[in-house]
Amino acid sequence: MNAGTTIRRAREDDAESIARVRIEGWRTAYRGLVPQSSLDALNVETSVPMWQRVLAAPTDRVTVYVAERDGGIVGFAAGNALPEPRHGFDAELTAIHVVPGAQRQGLARRLTGAVAADRAAHGATGLIVWLLAGNRPARQFCESLGAEVVAEQAFDWDGKALVEVGCGWRDLRTLVAAAGLSALH
Repeated sequence: MNAGTTIRRAREDDAESIARVRIEGWRTAYRGLVPQSSLDALNVETSVPMWQRVLAAPTDRVTVYVAERDGGIVGFAAGNALPEPRHGFDAELTAIHVVPGAQRQGLARRLTGAVAADRAAHGATGLIVWLLAGNRPARQFCESLGAEVVAEQAFDWDGKALVEVGCGWRDLRTLVAAAGLSALH
């Protein structure tokens, strides 16, 4: 199932690959949920500089892991420390995407666990992720790892009224275990 796939900390030279996976992930997961013009406007050239900045950030503030198979990145997860706790959480899972051909193989679970373990190693106690309410697969994924719904809030995306759901894990050890990792590192 995961044969030949490595989960590793992202490097600065992974920025372009991460941008491509993110764009593919957004276009797949958010189709029909957000304005199509927003998805059509996504492009690698404008995304790479943002990912270069993220990957250059201090590791005590930002965590990015990638899933690599056959020399290519097929998924990634990112998280960061929150400057101020939000809904009682001191860290956030900011992104998780796996390309369609590599989904349902446990990679998202392993990537989420790696981010949680890394954030815990830097002192975090809980992790929150924000999902579009209409993104049922993402919500089911988080709930399968033990997340609880802690907040819902309305927002506007290019003129479209949407609702996002905050799902969180108050115990990172439990999340790491649910992700199938043996211990926090």
